[in-house]
Order: sequence, then structure tokens, then C-alpha cells
Amino acid sequence: MQAALDARTEWESFSRPLADGRREAFLAIQGMYCAACTLAIEQALKPLPGVHEVAVNGATEIARVVWSPQQGQPSQWLAALHEAGYGGLPAGDQLAALPRLQAQRRLLWRWLVAGFCMMQVMMYAVPAYVAQPGEMTPDAAALLRWASWLLTLPVLLFSCSPFFSCAWRDLTARRIGMDVPVALGILIAFGASTAATFDPQGPLAGEVWYDSLTMFVFFLLSGRLLEQRLRDRTAGSLEALLRRLPESVERLREDGSGERVPARSLVVGDRIRVRAGEAFPADGCVLEGASQVDEALLTGEARPLRRTVGDAVVAGSHNLSGTLVLRVERTGADTRFAQIVALMERASTAKPRLAQLADRIASPFLCAVLLAAGAAAWWWWPQGPGHALGIAVAVLIVTCPCALALATPAATLAAAGALARRGILVRRLEALEAAAALDTVLFDKTGTLTADRLSVVAVRTRPGVSEAQALEWAGALAKHSLHPVSRAVAGGELAASEVVEHPGRGVEGVVQGIGRMWWGRFANPPCEGSASLADDQGWIASFFLDETLRPGAAEAVAGLQGQGLRTEILSGDSAAAVQLLADRVGIRLAHGGQSPQDKLDRLAALQDAGRRVAMVGDGLNDGPVLARADVAIAVGDAVPLAQARCDFIVPGGQPAALPLLLRQARRTRSVVRQNLAWAAAYNAVCVPLALAGQMPPWLAGLGMAASSLFVVLNAARLARLPKEG
Repeated sequence: MQAALDARTEWESFSRPLADGRREAFLAIQGMYCAACTLAIEQALKPLPGVHEVAVNGATEIARVVWSPQQGQPSQWLAALHEAGYGGLPAGDQLAALPRLQAQRRLLWRWLVAGFCMMQVMMYAVPAYVAQPGEMTPDAAALLRWASWLLTLPVLLFSCSPFFSCAWRDLTARRIGMDVPVALGILIAFGASTAATFDPQGPLAGEVWYDSLTMFVFFLLSGRLLEQRLRDRTAGSLEALLRRLPESVERLREDGSGERVPARSLVVGDRIRVRAGEAFPADGCVLEGASQVDEALLTGEARPLRRTVGDAVVAGSHNLSGTLVLRVERTGADTRFAQIVALMERASTAKPRLAQLADRIASPFLCAVLLAAGAAAWWWWPQGPGHALGIAVAVLIVTCPCALALATPAATLAAAGALARRGILVRRLEALEAAAALDTVLFDKTGTLTADRLSVVAVRTRPGVSEAQALEWAGALAKHSLHPVSRAVAGGELAASEVVEHPGRGVEGVVQGIGRMWWGRFANPPCEGSASLADDQGWIASFFLDETLRPGAAEAVAGLQGQGLRTEILSGDSAAAVQLLADRVGIRLAHGGQSPQDKLDRLAALQDAGRRVAMVGDGLNDGPVLARADVAIAVGDAVPLAQARCDFIVPGGQPAALPLLLRQARRTRSVVRQNLAWAAAYNAVCVPLALAGQMPPWLAGLGMAASSLFVVLNAARLARLPKEG
């Protein structure tokens, strides 16, 4: 399989080109058990020929590789991973799901074995704790120890195998991972207990820790099992996204009959039939039928949307009701769905600043743990070897930095997954941290707060004519013109004949059942307006038009201001037009006539004044200011350059989602701080207790597992978005 990946057709299927000629690929990593594995994988891949960048996210078990096909081959990556003790597959490959399911089952079995044996061993340990001196004969005590030893063997040989294999892999690579102190503690506890069982009169005679060992393993596996389940629910949103495309689709032949073909074999121009309940495999145009479709993940629109002949549908959305016949217009990497997948893959491999800091301090911290355990054993050795080893085991276990390593990635991935389900795409996980610190939001106007069309804001009519009548008559004529003013009123059931468009002036024609009318600037109305309607008797109505606000724009501004954020508009339009729009949405500070350099200067001035600024835009001229902003947000159908410079993308033009995004960012910051504070407080309290001999190994295992569980469960709260409003 490794050699097959070197074929151009294969690596093109799981990698995509970058602007500088290089490519980026994503691998699903197998065999990761702790945060330290990310560094091991990066160190294994970075030295390979053709590899320029490697970023691994331990929570999603996905590696992003930036490489040059002329200099290296994907088979070299898999070989290097195998040599380092890991496996890998293309992230989009369907085979990636099978090893993940197998790993889940193995972990569940290890947990079940550890739990069963723990309960039996604890049952045998109870008499030793409750019996008074002389109540238990030496033979009975020895029998209970032998039974506990036998029941601990399956835990050691089966349930603990991930800890031992990872520790051995780290040590052979001359590095210290998080499983090294765990495995060392387990081996010391079992070895000392075994010596006391086999030689009751020897130097290690005395207390045995089979109950502590099995309890520790059970608690540790419980934490990893829960972490795995929560990771699949939150960070696994990328896999859920990939599975939205169907494996096969019904393609129509020339005679109208259908054939089932792989979705990957579709080409532009194919006609396909998509039935109710199926997903669309490609972007296309409806040729036959009508239905309701769900585009929530792609556009953020929660309500089903009606699609009929002539409408566009996008890959990854779902057909909810009727059967549709489509003409395929874009496939594979050209679809909007593929672009969203690319954004999510890139975000899933990003590491927030705090997570990078945790990676850097992990190895020195673990070295300090081993030294502290050795020092504690040396200090307490005069009190008895068994007592000293028990304290060393407690130190090794209690200081495992699992909670510290999970504190940031668990929270940011849960938050990003929740935002993705709402249609908000996170391009950089570290941007959530920056977004939480914002105090100012700058808006572009056209395409961001407004749509690309005009709308009627007021109508004045002559006596005896209602606004509805005037709009219907004007709409009959306006349907025959492509002018933006005409598009604002075009529509209705009335038809018009003998229509003639006079460039720069308007349209005239005979409206069905009414007579000849003029629409545009022909009439001399008694009041000003953007356009007028007249007939043989003179002026009928004046229509006042303005830019169309995007739905939810005013609510978005109010929501941001309600969070204490300062809002401004920067636009290249005239100052009067910009101020008029600012008044409509409730923004006090509006700057018109702004060139790209003017926008950049305004942003720089705010940043020099100590403000943390977000820029919200969608146009080509927003590229420089988006790049300079502390947080860049693209809304609507942003051009590629604007998206390339942004941190978040709000598709479908949903400005109302902006307050939700910033509330989620602040919640994420709060949860990360809580997790880090908990991890720090746990170590500050428990490490001195372990060193002082006041924390037995079983309690150390319970404390370590509880700290990791707290971090994961606390982060899981971010999988649900805060209420809007």
C-alpha cells in the first residue's frame, strides 16, 4: 500500500496544492496515546526529503504535512512512522475508520478487564485493612496476596500494554513521554509487591499494592476511554463532515435509465438522480423536480431550503423530500464542500499558543518528575525499602501531566466543532484565544453589512393608488430591465407588452389591464425619489431605494455592543452613504471614502492605542487590513484572497452569527483558564503530599485520573453553543 501512495493519482487524492507550488496532505495517525506523541511524530517526519512543515494534533490524531512531490514521496512518511512505532493512512481514506474502531474496541476490553480484576483484588485487600492484629493467620494473608497477584497479571499483561509499548517506544527514541513515569510506576509497584509475595521475609516484605495498581490502571483507562468518546463527539466533526458525501450515486444514461456508479467517477456534465434522504455528491444545477434541502453545515442556514428547476445545490448537503435530477457542475476539490473540508482539516492540526507551550515544557517536566521520584525514594529509603518505593510510585503517578496536556486542545477543539455545526469555520484554533480578547470590531460595508442589491425603503403614491398597486405595476415593467434599480422591484404576476428600455432613463410599456406606463426617470414627480412610475395622466408613485441590509446585520451590531465591544464602519463609499447605513444598523462611528491604505492606517492607529481589533470584510480590497487585524473574519461569499487572510469564515452572509462567535471564544478562554488553574492547583497540592508520604499510590492514581476527567468534562461543555441573543 505504501508504494501505491507514490502514484500521482493517489497522492493527488489526499493532498492539495498551495499557492507557493508545494502541497499539503493530511494523515490519520494510529497508535497515539498521549500528548507527547505529537512531538515524536513531528520529529519522525520533519527530517524526510521534501517535507517542509509538519503539524500534529493529538486530540484529532491528524497530521498535516506540507511537502514537495519533486523531492519526496508519501511512502517515506509511512515508513518513518512505522519505524517510530506508529501507523498512518490518508485522512480521507475510508480505511482510516477501521483502525479507529478496532482501537476503540481494544481500549474498551482493556478497561473491562482492569475493572473486573480491580473489584476482585479490592475484595481480597479488604481483610488486610480491617483485620485487627492476630485476627488473620499468616497462611490466610499469604493466600489473599497470591490470589491478588494472579488477578493482577491480566491487568499488567493486557490492560497496561499501551502504557508499556508507548514508554518503550519513547525510551528507544531517547525521549521521555507521559507514559514513561506511568509505566515505571506500574512496574515498580508490581515488582515490589511480587517480591513481598514471593519472599515474605525479604527486604521488601510488608505492604503490597495490587489493589492500588489495579485501581490506578482502571482509573487511567477510564479517563482515556472517556477522552476518546468525547474526542470522537467533538473533534470528530471533521470525520463526520467527510462522511457526508455518498459512496455511490445514480448516474443517468442517454436513454434515461440509471446506473449506480462510484461518486468519485463523476465528471462535469453528468446527469444524476438524487432521491429523498440522500446527500448530494457534487455541486450541480437542478434539471427536474423540486425538494427541500438541508445546507446547515455549508451555509449555516438551519431551515430547509426549497430547490427547484434552475436552482443550484452543493455537495455535502442533504435532499430531504422530493427526487431531483441534477447536472453536475463541479466535482472533487473544486466543490465548495471540498474547500470547507480543507479549512477544517487545516484548523484541526493547528496548535494554540498555550498548547505549544505545554508541548515545550512536557519533556523537561517529565524529567523533573523522574528526578523527584528518585530523590523521594533515596530520602525515605532509611525508613524501609518498601515504604520508599511506595512514595516513589505515588510521585510518579500523581505528577503525570495529562491534565495539563489536555487543558487547551480539548477546549479549543470542542469549541471549534460546535462552531462548525453552526456553519462558522475556524481556520486557526489559536484565533479563538485572540477573539476572546477583542474590544473593537471594524466592519466593511458593501458585501458585509449589505447585500449586492438595492431594496425599496419607502413608496409615495398619488391619491387612490396603494403602495402594493404601485409596486405591482412597476414590477411588471422592471422585469424587462437588468438595471439595479429595476431589480429591486421586479416581480409580480402582471405581464407587460410592447416594452422598450431607454438607456439611462427607464422602461416603458403596456401593463396588462392597466395601460401604457413609464418606469424610471421619465416623470416629473411632486417629490424626489430613486425612481418613479407614471402613466398618461402623469405621476403615479415615487420609490425610495437604498442598499439592502443583510438579514441580522442590525442584530449583530447590537449583540456586539451588548458585549461591550466598540463598532466602526470603514468603507470606500461616500461618507453620506456610509453614515446613512451606520444609522440604520446602530453604529456611531462611520468612515467613508476609505482607500485600502486608509483602512490600514485606521486599524494601525487603534492597535497603537492599545486596542484589540477584529476586521470583518469580504472584498478584495480588504486583504491588507484583514492580514493586519488581530482577528480577521470573512462573511458572505468572500473572495479567495479575503478568505486566505482570515481566521474565521461565516458562510452564507450571517452577520448575526458574529456575537455568537465571540461569546464562544470568551467561553473557550474561560474554560482553558479553568483547566489550567485546576491542573496547577492539583499539582501544587498533591505533589508535596506525595513527597511527604501522605498520599498512597491508590490515592495518587485516583487523583491523577480525576484531574484528567475534570479537564475533559469541563471542555465538553463547549460542544454546545451559548444561546443566541
